[in-house]
Amino acid sequence: MNRKNTIRHMAVFTATAVMASCGNLTTEVESKLNELKSKSESLDSLLNTEVSKVYTLDSLINTEHEKVKQLDSVIKSKTQLLEQLTR
Repeated sequence: MNRKNTIRHMAVFTATAVMASCGNLTTEVESKLNELKSKSESLDSLLNTEVSKVYTLDSLINTEHEKVKQLDSVIKSKTQLLEQLTR
């Protein structure tokens, strides 16, 4: 009987040690996942900021392009007018 009890105690001890080890591993994994989540949220925020800057730049480029088109139109009309006057 003594040997059976010893084996049972060893089995319980081993099972407890394994569970404690798994619990510690679970805590480490959760910690790493939380850290990764925090980093991905920071990266997402940074990316959103940069995308917003790109949209702003794109809007400025479109505005300037429209101004250039208007200026080109004015230049063409003035050139035509000058050509008519010189004929």
